[in-house]
Amino acid sequence: MASVADRLREEDRRHARALTPAARLRLALALGHRDLEAFRAGRGLDTLTARRLVERRRQAGRRPSACLVGLIG
Repeated sequence: MASVADRLREEDRRHARALTPAARLRLALALGHRDLEAFRAGRGLDTLTARRLVERRRQAGRRPSACLVGLIG
């Protein structure tokens, strides 16, 4: 028996498959904007500061590029 969450996931997948690539891109960008706005509002930040903070967090766990390190020292 499928759970409510399973049914909702399948419904979301069907909806996403029905979208054109351009519509999927618009949806992805809109969701990213919505999430950044929620992050910003929840912490009382301006948009630029919130964007910078999210970017820093995203890059914190990444390994430096050997090519880039070689170019800039």
